[in-house]
Amino acid sequence: MVRTRLYRDGVLTAEGFPYAEISEHLSDPANTVWFDLLAPTPEKLAVVREELGLHELAVQDVLQPPPRPKLALYDTHLFLTLYAVSLEHGSAGLHLTGVSVFVTKNALVTVRSDESCDIDAIVARWDASRDMAAHGVSFLLYALIDYIVDGHFDVAQGLDDRVEELEDGLFVDNPGNGRGMQRRMFDIRRTTVRFRRVVLPMREVVNGLLRRDLGVVASDMAPYYQDVYDHVLRVSDWTESLRDLVGNVYETHLNLQGYRMNDIMKRVTSWAAIIAVPTLITGFYGQNIPFPGFAKDAGFWTSSLLIVVVSYVLYVIFRRRDWL
Repeated sequence: MVRTRLYRDGVLTAEGFPYAEISEHLSDPANTVWFDLLAPTPEKLAVVREELGLHELAVQDVLQPPPRPKLALYDTHLFLTLYAVSLEHGSAGLHLTGVSVFVTKNALVTVRSDESCDIDAIVARWDASRDMAAHGVSFLLYALIDYIVDGHFDVAQGLDDRVEELEDGLFVDNPGNGRGMQRRMFDIRRTTVRFRRVVLPMREVVNGLLRRDLGVVASDMAPYYQDVYDHVLRVSDWTESLRDLVGNVYETHLNLQGYRMNDIMKRVTSWAAIIAVPTLITGFYGQNIPFPGFAKDAGFWTSSLLIVVVSYVLYVIFRRRDWL
């Protein structure tokens, strides 16, 4: 699937034209071209490379994307690797959609690995700010990055909500065996680590675009890019906090498990001490030697009363110490 658009002096003049005509439109410096490719084949990328004169290493990064966002500078264009992220429904898994971006003086090319990155939402942002379209590629790239960073905010909020659910489940009355809790903590911790690998490099990418020597960001667009950079910093800080929160929840869960185990051991030991009393007394009276009260009713009642009294005294002592 290919989508194309042509802006002339900030006004949308054409869309849906064949991408083989891109080089013809780019001959006019007043034109700005955008086109989007969805999971293209190597042959289709080769055509795009010939049309725009793209570097072969950048094309290789599209076919084999790096694991982290990056910004690469070539003689004729810039290349960005970005990741749109979303939480999988019903789990704490993270879905990544690679978005490769080629930036030239008057062309923006986006290559998506799958449809999870909603290109219609990005186009809607462009159409909602038609007065800014006069900034050309600088504006188109800003709206794209802003959309992706907003998605990072949504994922951070979703992870934060899941961590709060874990915190609420720590002090329930019937925690069960704790295996489910440990599994959820492990999943969230793994997702947070993956999310951190996507978010933190975004600081370098956006900060690199703000460099004046690159000439990508127009002076009027610089405040907007700075705003996106501030959002990236906020998401980065939020991600670091989430990692710490998950670690604290995990440590608290282990401490509570140790506390509950100690409480169980106290109760078991207390009942064992109480049970040992009648065992001791009946064992003593079971000896095959004469003793006070041997073969008499008084001996039986004395031993029974002694069992009840001593067991009750132990029960009261353990109860006061909150061992039972």
